[in-house]
Amino acid sequence: MEIVKPDKAIEELIRKIPKTDLHCHLDGSIRLETIIDLAKSENITLPSYTVDGLNNLLFKEQYNSLVEYLNTFAYSCRVMQIPESLERISYELAVDAQKEGVRYLEVRFAPQLHINKHMDMKAVLEAVNNGLYKAQHEFNKRTIIQNSQEPAFCYGIIACALRSFGAISEYYTNFINALPYSEPKQIYSLGSLELAKGASKIRNEQGLPIVAFDLAGAEAGNPAKDHWQAFQYAHEQFMAKTVHAGEAYGAPSIFQAITELHADRIGHGYYLFDVSKIDAGIINKQAYIDALVEYIAQKRVTIEVCLTSNLQTNPSIVDLSSHSFKHMLDAGLSTTFCTDNRTVSKTTVTREIMLALKHFDIDPKKLKNAIIYGFKRSFYPGNYLEKRQYVRTCIEFYERLTAGTQLDCT
Repeated sequence: MEIVKPDKAIEELIRKIPKTDLHCHLDGSIRLETIIDLAKSENITLPSYTVDGLNNLLFKEQYNSLVEYLNTFAYSCRVMQIPESLERISYELAVDAQKEGVRYLEVRFAPQLHINKHMDMKAVLEAVNNGLYKAQHEFNKRTIIQNSQEPAFCYGIIACALRSFGAISEYYTNFINALPYSEPKQIYSLGSLELAKGASKIRNEQGLPIVAFDLAGAEAGNPAKDHWQAFQYAHEQFMAKTVHAGEAYGAPSIFQAITELHADRIGHGYYLFDVSKIDAGIINKQAYIDALVEYIAQKRVTIEVCLTSNLQTNPSIVDLSSHSFKHMLDAGLSTTFCTDNRTVSKTTVTREIMLALKHFDIDPKKLKNAIIYGFKRSFYPGNYLEKRQYVRTCIEFYERLTAGTQLDCT
């Protein structure tokens, strides 16, 4: 098959085809106008109250490191401390995703960043679900009337534990103060376990579509294995697992995510193939990487690829063509295109796919596989048979839209 050549016509087609976004942070995907509006209404101090000002001072085109990138979340989280704000932000995110053809969205966030005197964990998760459900209901009602063959919009919620934390929210401040004789790593671990228990209980008792458990935050100095107990609990509750790994650290971080935390998917995985990031204790580093890559390929552990985000947080990536996504394609890994943070990274799934087509040799079959893997490897909230039917509907609609175009695989 010929390599897909990106142009305006291809971009418009990609915008229309059904897509997923499996790695999308709620607090990194707030409309800037909404941040400003909510900050003004709640008397919250911002470095600027204009979109241009926030883009210049906070939401930059390039960051010096992952840590600087993550610092932007301190401001977005400030406007996410009451139920009404969480519901509005969630609703707007779903609407924005729908407009560019995303038909399945998994929204992830750390509930413990929003627990305060106004909301407990249940109220936080319900507020986010209310916004997403409203957007889903409106879209599906409208879509069925206009075109019954188009896939419905569906979503899931992923609860994020943090590798480490300080007094960054009312909840975390109280949590740390309640454990004055515990070491920081013990406190981080207990925080994750409490979230796993809460998310699981709320999912089971309230029926909310909390589809998975995640671990986010700076990897260096905060190994995944420290959170084993929380992920073991989630595992025993039959909750799916995804872990941020290989974003700023090497293959051993991904290895821990899979072996210690039972990860079904990996967020980023950028440094999977980097020999220089292997621990000194591993003698044959290339053999270690080869074995890990083969395991990931065989088990179809899907990598949530976030090209723009990686480009922003890794100054060493001078040209996107050098991104390890090329090696993922060559190894036949299961990958899917994700935004990570729509606002912070100024991106959409459509833009991520266009970047991939511009910088890598992707034929129609590889492109279709990456997009459909998103549906197949999603943590769909329905049962297995419902998921199979939904995926089939999405595939058929994809094939109908691409028939006779440059993206036609037949």
